[in-house]
Amino acid sequence: MKITTKSLAAVKSERPIVAVTAYDAPTAHYADAAGVDLILVGDSVGTTQLGFETTVPVTLDMMVHHTAAVARAQPNALLVTDVPFALAHDDFSHLLNACRRLLQEGGAQAVKIEGGAALAPTVARLIAAGIPVLGHFGLLPQNVHQLGGYRKFGRSEDEKSSLVEDALALEKAGCFAVLCEMIDGTVAGTIANELQVPLIGIGSGPHCDGQILVCNDLLGLNAGHVPSFVKEYAKLGAATEKAFADYAADVRNRKFPA
Repeated sequence: MKITTKSLAAVKSERPIVAVTAYDAPTAHYADAAGVDLILVGDSVGTTQLGFETTVPVTLDMMVHHTAAVARAQPNALLVTDVPFALAHDDFSHLLNACRRLLQEGGAQAVKIEGGAALAPTVARLIAAGIPVLGHFGLLPQNVHQLGGYRKFGRSEDEKSSLVEDALALEKAGCFAVLCEMIDGTVAGTIANELQVPLIGIGSGPHCDGQILVCNDLLGLNAGHVPSFVKEYAKLGAATEKAFADYAADVRNRKFPA
């Protein structure tokens, strides 16, 4: 059965939500066949697939391209895509046009926007225009240059209060769910209990209403730094390298083609 924003929100009271990123049709196919609830075409495509050091260089055209590839897998999972760097702070007409492209050309069913209470009025305007929004607060990877790196949020009382304010503002704006990244696990649990909509976590402990991981991380396809909160469910990187090496050896030894 096709998962919608409405049916996903209803899962909060039933069981944990399973979410994962995907950037192409084959990965989306296998993730969907495994029964995940939500597939996110993250702007993490920049660091996982395109060779960038951060998500900042990822453009709207890139997001439309990869979202359309995932959509062609026709997943039953809810398909969400990222609004790339700084677009959410642009003139509203430009933002609306970008979201329109992500849904019309990319085939997404919702967009994810990084930002808390300050962006809530913009989020509300998008939702009024018919664009479902997955909120994103806590660590905002698009702000990496401003932050000077990645870190955990919610360890001070001021940050805890700010995080609660962000989550409630995004819910009030109409988000069907919110994602929290790299926030203190106890704080995440408190927020999950206060929200009526699902709280999906990444690096935010076990007390959220669901979890999301980057597909490259969980598949063992990350050649760089693997975050401490990640569990690798396969070692596909090592297996892929061995397959290439075996192929090269067979060709050089005239064993392929036989």
